[in-house]
Amino acid sequence: MVAERYAPGVDLAVPLIGYSVSKSIVNAMVGILVRQGRLSVEQPAPVPAWREPGDPRHAISLDNLLRMTSGLALDEKGFALDPVARMLYLERDMAEFAERAPLQASPGRTWNYSSGNTLILSRVVRDMVGGDADDILKFAQRELFGPLGIRNVTLDFDATGTPVASTFIFAPARDWARFGMLYLDDGVVGGRRILPEGWVRYSSSPTLDTDYGAGFWSNPGAAEAASARERLGFPREAFMASGLLGQRIVIIPSARLVIVRFGVTQIWPGFDYEGLGRLVADVIAAVGTLPR
Repeated sequence: MVAERYAPGVDLAVPLIGYSVSKSIVNAMVGILVRQGRLSVEQPAPVPAWREPGDPRHAISLDNLLRMTSGLALDEKGFALDPVARMLYLERDMAEFAERAPLQASPGRTWNYSSGNTLILSRVVRDMVGGDADDILKFAQRELFGPLGIRNVTLDFDATGTPVASTFIFAPARDWARFGMLYLDDGVVGGRRILPEGWVRYSSSPTLDTDYGAGFWSNPGAAEAASARERLGFPREAFMASGLLGQRIVIIPSARLVIVRFGVTQIWPGFDYEGLGRLVADVIAAVGTLPR
């Protein structure tokens, strides 16, 4: 730990909502199951509702769900009546609602960011590890949170026991930093490999022509948004987990840095990327002056 600062009323014990930073936790859970040989990102997603080969959704892979290229009609525009808003606030079984969505594009052809993809992944993980909320809590603690030293994480669940891991995972800032360190260290903690070899590179590699990887936002690649972040002070190889109102875990391999910023920024559009860029550049400069 190099430095930390908290707003009034917030300290190192206060759990902070991840919003879409939570999606990166799902990436880790899927990665663990891939390392264990229980899932493959290239195979059709094990969703019972899509089991029949004649169902056009049968071709959707875990990679498509992680990379937001499933082609499902699950628009997330931030409006009260869009499908994801209904899923998160009206549906008892959120994953089942997302699984019923028809295709609006062939899997793998187009990118459309949607929390519905992540709810489907959450259900896949839940079913793979036992089938209910208690099973996934035990799995996450044993395989992910425990090894990282994360002690105060909270997962919200829908009424069927599927974690709402697109949005509603809570943890103190230091625990979010511990999670970021796992990706800085290529999926290894304390000499123990948690994520498969190459998983971090896979997760941070851009999808199609976007600046999104597989659960993380990616600076490498040709997307204009990535180039804009580089102009603001982000190193080219940096990648990050990112939440709705400015929650960020920025991972910078070249500087051996994880920067956690969980303040709320209600500025649309952009959520103060300019300020985040200044923070990243200033921290890199300051750490560069410290004795090694």
